[in-house]
Amino acid sequence: MSDSDSKLIDVEAAERVERVEQHEQHELQPMPLGSTIEVPSLDSTPKLSKRNSSERSLPLRSYSKWSPTEQGATLVWRDLCVYTNVGGSGRRMKRIINNSTGAIQPGTLMALMGSSGSGKTTLMSTLAFRQPAGTVVQGDILINGRRIGPFMHRISGYVYQDDLFLGTLTVLEHLNFMAHLRLDRRVSKEERRLIINELLERTGLLSAAQTRIGSGDDKKVLSGGERKRLAFAVELLNNPVILFCDEPTTGLDSYSAQQLVATLYELAQKGTTILCTIHQPSSQLFDNFNNVMLLADGRVAFTGSPQHALSFFANHGYYCPEAYNPADFLIGVLATDPGYEQASQRSAQHLCDQFAVSSAAKQRDMLVNLEIHMAQSGNFPFDTEMETFRGVAWYKRFHVVWLRASLTLLRDPTIQWLRFVQKIAMAFIIGACFAGTTEPSQLGVQAVQGALFIMISENTYHPMYSVLNLFPQGFPLFMRETRSGLYSTGQYYAANILALLPGMIIEPLMFVVICYWLTGLRSTFYAFGVTAMCVVLVMNVATACGCFFSTAFNSVPLAMAYLVPLDYIFMITSGIFIQVNSLPVAFWWTQFLSWMLYANEAMTAAQWSGVQNITCFQESADLPCFHTGQDVLDKYSFNESNVYRNLLAMVGLYFGFHLLGYYCLWRRARKL
Repeated sequence: MSDSDSKLIDVEAAERVERVEQHEQHELQPMPLGSTIEVPSLDSTPKLSKRNSSERSLPLRSYSKWSPTEQGATLVWRDLCVYTNVGGSGRRMKRIINNSTGAIQPGTLMALMGSSGSGKTTLMSTLAFRQPAGTVVQGDILINGRRIGPFMHRISGYVYQDDLFLGTLTVLEHLNFMAHLRLDRRVSKEERRLIINELLERTGLLSAAQTRIGSGDDKKVLSGGERKRLAFAVELLNNPVILFCDEPTTGLDSYSAQQLVATLYELAQKGTTILCTIHQPSSQLFDNFNNVMLLADGRVAFTGSPQHALSFFANHGYYCPEAYNPADFLIGVLATDPGYEQASQRSAQHLCDQFAVSSAAKQRDMLVNLEIHMAQSGNFPFDTEMETFRGVAWYKRFHVVWLRASLTLLRDPTIQWLRFVQKIAMAFIIGACFAGTTEPSQLGVQAVQGALFIMISENTYHPMYSVLNLFPQGFPLFMRETRSGLYSTGQYYAANILALLPGMIIEPLMFVVICYWLTGLRSTFYAFGVTAMCVVLVMNVATACGCFFSTAFNSVPLAMAYLVPLDYIFMITSGIFIQVNSLPVAFWWTQFLSWMLYANEAMTAAQWSGVQNITCFQESADLPCFHTGQDVLDKYSFNESNVYRNLLAMVGLYFGFHLLGYYCLWRRARKL
């Protein structure tokens, strides 16, 4: 950079400080002439409230109060170092960001660029207060003089590189759910509708409002560009003062990328502070950015306008050829060439050292130091703007998450409807196989016990294994939304379980109604009622056990590797293969965890309690007959007085497994 440019930069910085001081002296004076006064409109069309309007008029920055919504967001960071775990053990730490200093002001569209592994995403996630758990951050990060914290989730938006949605929802439904979770609870239904319609128009999704998002296997789904625009629309719901975008143009064609960057440029013109990482932008895209920050191995190689970046590199012997993409040129200079790693790293570090002592770095440091100085010396309330926001009540958050999970279950045939069809089919098959065999005779005893065991096992194994993928499949989206503060782990877990509950009651009842009468089991209301309650509880306990293993392990194969041996233990201790009182001492405790044993004992007692006339045609000392129902209970070491105790035990197992499942999910979310 030339001497004339350096003098011009210093003069501009001095003038900025002088204007700030003058504004502080006169900010309490009466409204000047020419200012506008709001006049009531004669139009009856509902208007957006001020706290939700996408238009933002930015006055000169004031240091007497903290109000990013009114004055825009000035984000500065100084001597920032970020360390991450290596291997996940926490014993070894790797430095990703090395003494980074920077600033971005309202109305600025800044590109964060660098080669792969330079630390772009790590730096941006740290600035947005969305760094992964276990990350160690050293240095100062301030927004309008206040250190960043959890409030960043409310005043900022973060568009991730990979788009995560529930494919069964439509575009309008997804925006509606997000609006309920993100917007102020005082926003009326009509205002919420206007906000969503405005975003659909701005992002070009109005024609696709009723289209399901899809997962890629459906016939009619959103395209890659439409999914990216939907992600932007969600982040713009609460009108953020600062927007972070992680490689927003990745996977888009040139036209879609140009349209997306043009949208970002328009947002910046309205006063939004925008920082985005971008990989190999075209020359046309690169010209839309006001500022660019180049990273090399976690260090800042340049900060300033794209034109000044080319001048800075040219002054140090790196000239961009004509008709060559300047973005590719800048990244290529800082990239590590295979086979010449050390030389490439030395040249990149040399550029970082040269920029650290340049006039552009001095201008940046002047703004950063001013912000930090005003934050240290100023005495103004930080929480005034935070107190004006009223978040959604916890029960409304729970209702939204539950409703979304219920819609997903109803619209996904592989989860609910096919299970109903399969369960009805199995009920007819089992009933047909045992029809006419459950008479009160010696052979009928074996048939009754076999039918009861089949009913228990049918409602144990398939429901248990079918939910193993429930939480691993939705875990990435769950982590993203909980980090954004949309809901808690408890609300997410309870909402998904409650969404499953209607199916977990209707499905086994349908099965029992068909199978019980086809098999010809005991035709008393008590026997049928106990059997129905046991089958319903068996399915729910098995599902709870599956949810526990679903949250305890990262993948379905790993969960099955531990669950299958446990299932064999529960099956062996069900009471039909071995008498419980004859279990070895090492496995004696397993009977207390076997819901199959509890259900088998209760259902057997309901079938044989009070039966006195079991037919016996031929009896011998080697093959004694069962004469009464009590003889059958004694054969399996069952007690008819344990019926209600067994029902309560299964209820306890249901809540116990779900508590373990919630704890495992909470612990995994806390670690990541």
